[in-house]
Parts: sequence; structure tokens; C-alpha cells
Amino acid sequence: MEVYLDNSATTACYPQVGELVYKVMCRDYGNPSSMHRKGVEAEHYIKRSKEQLAKILKVKEKEIVFTSGGTESDNLALIGAARANRRRGNHLITSMIEHPAILNTMRHLEEDEGFRVTYLPVDSFGRIKLTALKEALCEETILVSVMYVNNEVGAVQPIEEAAKIVKAYNPQILFHTDAVQGFGKYHIYPKRQGIDMLSASGHKIHGPKGVGFLYLNEKVKIQPILFGGEQQKNIRSGTENVPGIAGLGLAAEMIYHDLDVKVALMRDLKSYFLAGISKLEHTTVHGLTDENSAPHIISVGIAGIRSEVLLHTLEEKGIYVSSGSACASNHPAISGVLKGIGASKEYLDATLRFSMSEFTTRQEIDYTLETLYNCVPMLRKYTRH
Repeated sequence: MEVYLDNSATTACYPQVGELVYKVMCRDYGNPSSMHRKGVEAEHYIKRSKEQLAKILKVKEKEIVFTSGGTESDNLALIGAARANRRRGNHLITSMIEHPAILNTMRHLEEDEGFRVTYLPVDSFGRIKLTALKEALCEETILVSVMYVNNEVGAVQPIEEAAKIVKAYNPQILFHTDAVQGFGKYHIYPKRQGIDMLSASGHKIHGPKGVGFLYLNEKVKIQPILFGGEQQKNIRSGTENVPGIAGLGLAAEMIYHDLDVKVALMRDLKSYFLAGISKLEHTTVHGLTDENSAPHIISVGIAGIRSEVLLHTLEEKGIYVSSGSACASNHPAISGVLKGIGASKEYLDATLRFSMSEFTTRQEIDYTLETLYNCVPMLRKYTRH
């Protein structure tokens, strides 16, 4: 039996998305900048995807900018907005448990471009401390970036509350959220929630890899970080990835169809898994486990076994999971997120992330739990103490 529980790293494409991507790559392959019919056909796919995404987010089509994925969207939002608004100030705020696409970009802005960055602490469940946000805001603050859902422990951040605090202090401060793990799991309405910029990625929602988008409120002042043929109103130059963009739009439309039903099914499976994993001794679940946590992410610390060892043991049984986050590299390292939430030392290098999708079944969860019941005691028996 093969069980894929690494959906926070990437998802399988919907078959319909794969078929559409193939069609655009091999039949409707024109360059959208070309003036002939083939080019117009390609441009239509881009327009259609913008319509699909704008409808889901309840924003304007012109506020959607296509990128190569979540990382580029984050870079464009942070670097582009920071540079464009520098005359108003040079202070940026984020949290200490962001995705590397945010943290490493902030470090670049701090170390190479002279911006001052405040990294907000989080509580033991991985949620930012709103009091710390209030205290960090100052006259020099121009941008705040807080992720929607943490990719390792599934913490859902108080985005609306954070945005209200920021806008009450100064409406000109830009609020960005990395919603790569939240888009496709939550109904997100940027204009209603006070979000000026939002990043999302195709391959987390059963769409293609190598494509994403940035919602960019039309009032946001931003500078491009790529230069070339001035596509997408010169915000993001480069020939558009039409097959990827078409697939992204269709995947978004499909995942949001009956979303509440899909999320409810994942929550039921999550509760079932948590009840089963609690039967294993010396284990802990990081973060919240109720309705205030992400429906698809479960972070489990299993004391006495290195995460890498258990990961490969499960792999031998056809079960695929992650040790922490698979988004940084395939080289294991101690998780900054687990440190940030104050996880016990025994779990820092002994935690696995199980992440589900709408296609995960109870049978797969049963097989995974049974495998853990069998292999964890054996591995602990042979682990040096």
C-alpha cells in the first residue's frame, strides 16, 4: 500500500489540470505577447485564470500578478514594496517562524539593503503575540508580513486581528501574508481582512509546480525585481508560463468547489489520526489540534527516534511524510519553528509532519498508525541513549 502524507510539501495534480497543462503546452502553445491568433489564444488562458482567482478572492482581475511560485511572490512583495516605500521609513515586521522565503528575504533586506527588521515571538502553539506586534509598530514601519498558516505545525495566525492593529496604527503600512498553506483550505477575502498583498502557489492546491500568484492591491506602491519585456504591466517581466497559469486557475476553481466539505473530511481524519497517535507512548503533538489549527497538518514529536530514521522506515513501508518542512532543502536541520514554540529538546530532532489532502482516506490513516505501532517500539529498542 502506498500512502502519501506529505501534501504540505506538494500535491498530486488534479487529472483535469494535467490534461489542460498538456493541451496548452502542445496545442495552444502561442506566446501571449504575439499579435496573431495563437498569441491571442494564449492570452485568453491568462485572462481566464485571472477571472477564476479574482472570483475566489473577491478582488479585481488586474490585482493578480502571476509568478513562478510562492517564493517569488514573497520576494516580490517584500523587496518590491520595501524599496518602493523606503522614503516613508525603513522598518519591517515579520514573525520568527515564517517560511524561509520570508525569513531569508527579510535577512537580505536587513543585511544588504539596510532595513531594520523586527521578528515577532510566538506562543507555544505557534501564534504571533499581538501585544508584541503593537509594541513593534513605530513611525518608521512600512511593511508587516505574517503567514496565514504555518507550514510545519499548522498554526493559523490571527490575520484579521493583526491587520486591524496595523491599520489602526497607520493605514499606510502595508500588510502581506504568505498564504501558501492557507489558500485552498480557507475562504480568504483580502479586501475584507485588511490584506494588501497575498502570496500563493499552484503545487499546494493540486496544480502545477513552478507557478504561483501575488494578489497586489491596486493601491500598493511596488517596484519590480525582474526586468525584461514589461509583461504584466512591468510588475513581473518575462514570458508568462501559460500552461502553468492555466493549470493554476483550474486547480483553484476545483479546490474551492465544495471546499467546506473537503475541509470537514480532513478535520475528521485529523481527529482520527490524533486519537490513534495518542496511544503511542512518549509522543507529543505540536501546536493546536482543534478547529483553530489547519485541517491538513499534524506535527508529531516521537521521542527517542531521530526524525530522519523514522521517515525512511515509513518510506520502506510505502508511507511518505516530512521531517519538519520540505520547503527549505532536502538536508535535515533543526527546525527554527520548533525552537520558536519552545518545543522540548527531545523533540527538536524527533518530529515528523503528516499532511493530508482531500484524497486521503481512513484506510491510509489506519495503515500509517498500524505501521507506527509496529516500528516505533522496535526503533526505540535499538536507539542508543
